[in-house]
Amino acid sequence: MSLLTSPPVRRALRPVVTVLDRRIKRLARAENAELRKELELTRQQLSGVSVTTYAIELLLGRAGRGSHRMPTRTQIGKLADEVREVTGVDTAERHIHLAYRTLVVLEALGAGRVAGGTMNVVGKLSTVPLLKPPNDEVLEIGTLHGLFAAGLARQLIRAGHTPGLTIVDPLADVQLQPGHVVGADPSGTPIAEQVVRANLTLSGLPPERLRLHRGFSNAPEVRSAVSDREYGVVIIDGDHSEDGVREDLRWAETITASGGVVVLDDYMDKGWPGVAAAAEKHLAGDTRFTFIGRTATSGFLRAR
Repeated sequence: MSLLTSPPVRRALRPVVTVLDRRIKRLARAENAELRKELELTRQQLSGVSVTTYAIELLLGRAGRGSHRMPTRTQIGKLADEVREVTGVDTAERHIHLAYRTLVVLEALGAGRVAGGTMNVVGKLSTVPLLKPPNDEVLEIGTLHGLFAAGLARQLIRAGHTPGLTIVDPLADVQLQPGHVVGADPSGTPIAEQVVRANLTLSGLPPERLRLHRGFSNAPEVRSAVSDREYGVVIIDGDHSEDGVREDLRWAETITASGGVVVLDDYMDKGWPGVAAAAEKHLAGDTRFTFIGRTATSGFLRAR
């Protein structure tokens, strides 16, 4: 038997042990109370974060558009590098921030959505003005709900231009793509003339600077009506098949101003291989266009 476990020592230590035990219990209760306070505070904070996250999701999430509008810092940094590479402008990131805000505001105010991933859309919106088109005339082939055209107009206005918008689209109630079955639009908004015109008012341009031609870009009557001027910017975002893109590129050769910018939407997008295939074949032939780079899944050409 050790000294500490002998009965006399145990009797002598009992009052000390009792005091220590009481103190330990008091400390435990105090610590538990403090812990409960901390846990309750954490619960309240997490509840607040959950509410905030849900509100942000409603504003920027996938619902109603298919592609979320919540880029990461890394994605923005990568896009800024691409925009700098294409445009030579060191302040690319600032222009990307402005383009991103334009996209978010237009989708919040407008009817429908802007088609495409966030980096693709923001890349186009920020790059086109920085390429300094030779004139203010813009032709968009394929518009969906007209919100991208409105956004590009806003970006050009921000850069000091007074753009004129000419839009060609069949406005067939649903999105048309040869060889692809396109389901109902996630926004629930029809592709219709009244929707496009309503959204274009958000651009801030006067009505006389907006032209909407209903029809396909390969229709002779549409080309006749639209080929009345040279365009500083041509957006090719209609038929994404290889043949369709090649037709639009051949037409763009005849109506793009010297120094003009041609934008190929969904260039190098794995879901639309016809776009890159058409561009490669067209650029291998006799052409006025030079490929100057890409941002996300948008390719940019410059006309001689």
